[in-house]
Amino acid sequence: MHEFIKKLFGGKRPAATTITLDSVPAWITEHENTTQAVLCSETEEPIRIIRNAAAQLQLIVNTLAGAGHDPLLHPKLKSIAKNSLPLFVKAMNASLVKELPEDPEEFYAAAVECVKVCINSARGQGRYLQAVFPEEMKCVKQGIDAMGREINSITGSIVQYKKEMQELGTIRTLHETVTDLKTDFLKSADKDRRISERISGITKRLETIENEELALEGDERQAGIAAKREQLARIAQALDEVGRSYSAHSMTASHVFRKAEKIATRQHHPAEIVTINHAMDLLSSHDVPDADQLGEILAAACPIAEKMIASGDIILKNKEERAVFSDILLFCTTIRGSCRELVAREEEYRKAEEALATDPLLMKTGSLGREKTQLKSMLEKEQSAKRELGEWRVKTRKRIPVLTEELRKKIEGMEENVQIQIDDRLPL
Repeated sequence: MHEFIKKLFGGKRPAATTITLDSVPAWITEHENTTQAVLCSETEEPIRIIRNAAAQLQLIVNTLAGAGHDPLLHPKLKSIAKNSLPLFVKAMNASLVKELPEDPEEFYAAAVECVKVCINSARGQGRYLQAVFPEEMKCVKQGIDAMGREINSITGSIVQYKKEMQELGTIRTLHETVTDLKTDFLKSADKDRRISERISGITKRLETIENEELALEGDERQAGIAAKREQLARIAQALDEVGRSYSAHSMTASHVFRKAEKIATRQHHPAEIVTINHAMDLLSSHDVPDADQLGEILAAACPIAEKMIASGDIILKNKEERAVFSDILLFCTTIRGSCRELVAREEEYRKAEEALATDPLLMKTGSLGREKTQLKSMLEKEQSAKRELGEWRVKTRKRIPVLTEELRKKIEGMEENVQIQIDDRLPL
């Protein structure tokens, strides 16, 4: 096929033709058309012969289907012929009736498959027909052989066609890669400029924020913020002290009440169980209970525990328990007062905290801090993108000449008198 292409382009070697990168697709298309034309030219006659041979073979098979056999044949051979002939004809026709494609490459694949089926049929059911229809089966074999010879004659053309089309496909891919890389490289400069502008804008804003933060640090209103913080710390300390005192009393009483609840359960006093459980629920609640409600339920529960202590059912283990239940009136008054103070302190703390959080100067400082954190994150991403883009540009600058040289060799390898002119220079 290669020699045919050379003859097609002329016997004398023409002057070298120079093509540019942009004209490579047209060059590829021209060679694809030429390669296809050569294949069609080289396979035209073999394809015609194969079609005729297939038609003749089908005629022979159909004739064989209605043929009679020698009446002097052995009965066993007659039986074999009777059983094998329909199967043979059916198998052969199943392949021969299929229309062979027009495209040479598709024709070749279909013809090869057709011959394979015919050979298998002849070697299968056909072998039983040799003795019954010797002349007909000889013609069948000749028809199959004729198709096979012509298929073999175009195999080389098909192989060469596929090789050249694959090579042209490789050149097309190389051209697209080089073209895309050059386009992307040119666009990358603009992308790098936009990233640099964003980095510059973020950097300037960060500098402005730092200057604003320095100015706020020296603002005379900082004294007011410090005073609010000190006040909040004092309230928090007082709240903590009241909370620890309340917790200590409630935990001590709850420990004794748990003992009382077990004794009341053992003694089957349901009313006492309800009262004691109510008291323990209020004392162990995460929320501060209502002072008056707590006072009322303790006034009912403490005497129950006090009675059990007096009877010896409950033994007080430490001085804290003894202190609580030695004077239950004082205990109820004290814990009720702690409840009220806790509520008051928590409200005082909430207001002081809100006053600090809503201070204009502090809110401005917080806003600047949040913006600064967000901008630093954005700056890091933009700087990373700029580094990655720079690395890609360096690699691409080296890669394009390598791919270009490979493209040049592929094209000149396909056509000796063609030279490709490519400007490998890229902007900095």
